Amino acid sequence: MDALEILTSRIVLATEADDEVENLESVLKSLIEKGREQGYLTFDTLTESLPDRILGSEEFDNICQAFADLNVVICEVAPKDLADLKSESEETLSEESLLNISDAAGKTMDPVRMYMREMGTVPLLTREGEIVIAKRIEDGIREAMRVLASYPGPVEHILAAYDNLLANQEDPNVILDVSSIIAGFLDPETEIPDTSLIAEAKSSGKFEESETETHNGPDPEMVSARFAALAKTHKALGRLAAKHERGTPKYQAGLSKLQDVFSLLKLVPAMMDPIVAMVQSDMALIREQEKTIRQLCVSKCGIPTSVFLERYGVCQTDVAFVDSLEKSGEPWANKIKANRVSLRHAVKTMRRVAEARGLSVPEIKETNKALQSAINVMRFAKKDMIEANLRLVISIAKKYTNRGLHFLDLIQEGNIGLMKAVDKFEYRRGFKFSTYATWWIRQAITRSISDLARTIRVPVHMMETVNKINRLSRQLLQELGRPATIEELSIKMELPQDKVIKALDVAKQPISLETPVGDDDDSTIWNLVSDTSVESPLDHAAEEGLRETTNDVLTALTEREAKVLRMRFGIDMNTDHTLEEVGRQFSVTRERIRQIEAKALRKLRHPARSEQLKSFIER
Repeated sequence: MDALEILTSRIVLATEADDEVENLESVLKSLIEKGREQGYLTFDTLTESLPDRILGSEEFDNICQAFADLNVVICEVAPKDLADLKSESEETLSEESLLNISDAAGKTMDPVRMYMREMGTVPLLTREGEIVIAKRIEDGIREAMRVLASYPGPVEHILAAYDNLLANQEDPNVILDVSSIIAGFLDPETEIPDTSLIAEAKSSGKFEESETETHNGPDPEMVSARFAALAKTHKALGRLAAKHERGTPKYQAGLSKLQDVFSLLKLVPAMMDPIVAMVQSDMALIREQEKTIRQLCVSKCGIPTSVFLERYGVCQTDVAFVDSLEKSGEPWANKIKANRVSLRHAVKTMRRVAEARGLSVPEIKETNKALQSAINVMRFAKKDMIEANLRLVISIAKKYTNRGLHFLDLIQEGNIGLMKAVDKFEYRRGFKFSTYATWWIRQAITRSISDLARTIRVPVHMMETVNKINRLSRQLLQELGRPATIEELSIKMELPQDKVIKALDVAKQPISLETPVGDDDDSTIWNLVSDTSVESPLDHAAEEGLRETTNDVLTALTEREAKVLRMRFGIDMNTDHTLEEVGRQFSVTRERIRQIEAKALRKLRHPARSEQLKSFIER
């Protein structure tokens, strides 16, 4: 398989048009030749050469991986020393060759070993290397923010979210929590503190947190100042837009100021994702309509591709494009006339999208392309940071084995925590990434154990309470020399006793009914569990004995006395009866029935009869 086949095999072609396939293959062929000649390709070269639909998709990642397999390095900027790049590439190639030889010598299907072997090929990062990657991430975020600032909608969305947060603040004296909007600032001029100086200050007790940031995120006063500047710049740009065209120097100068202010904000994903989706959704709608137009014109009506591209490129959102095709007098004009309603609808849909944003279709495409390029820079930098710290996840996950989750599951949960740490890492604080990421990895693993390890799922907050009670129980056992009582645990935990009892019940681990009992494999817990739906033989025998003895004792009474007692106490009947009900049965008064009942009970209290019934009372 040649290099071109390797690349095209990585791409899922979304079109059936042969000419588009040929165009893509020619682009890939030129990229291969250029990459082999230079030894590298830049992200800008790829984004400028490849179609828009591939940028930002999984196919773009596959293409980058294919170039890496061809020993073509993908980098952000052209390297200064090509010799160093080639030597590094040759060294990497030799390491990969050795790895392939070792794989051939001892192949394994164990996923853990395969994962660790691939992980071991990624070198560890120094503090300087972490800073370089963190700066690449920030550069990607900053560039994405600049692109979003030039697009109508994102800035307004963020300002509205901040205004809504201010409007819903209940107590003006309480510090505003802005962590739901902004995670920090991206000031490139901020100095990076010396790690050794921080450690020395901490040991001497003189270390203080940054004045502009707190444990809950950026300082609200700093955020207020930044958002005030953003709102002011945005209003100024609005006034310029009313007087000047979008492409004029004055408008571009105002837009540049807005981009400078907006690019300093590091938004949380909950804020960043919706504004990125604004651009991507508009672009997706335009692509869908363009695909419809192309299929109708080229595939269905038979217009040559060259003619279609020539005429469509001039008036993409003008319905006159459809009219010109219909009146062209070409053989396919009648087919265009038959499909004119669908074509005009697609063109008008694109025009509505462009008019809603105040941009042209080419401008929307260019914005989306620049945004995807910035996101790719950020994504690849995060990927490098994550892969270089996978060993840290392994070392932490080993401490949590035999707690109900498989080792690979622990690794995956730890990797999720590692990804969160990469998103939230702030290298300007002066600490190594591993120091910061450890907490996120542990938190992800422990929460997954609490949430997934048990057969019956217990909420995380309840498991945290159970763990606190267990720690307190061990502590009181050492202090008191005996197990702590529920009351003592309740006082120490400052919880009601019923909640402590409930937490202790939750802490009990369920066991399988198939668990064997003793050394005999034939006996399980299932065989020893009593069936509560069936009466036990002992109770059944006691009940039958009581019935027979009662009937024998009642034979010593007269027929009338025995019937009165049977009706009064419900013996061999569905229910007992009142004095009045029994009196109606015998046509006597209630008082007479009471006298008969008392006389019969006195007879039964005779030792000769009562001794037979006492044994059932003791039982």
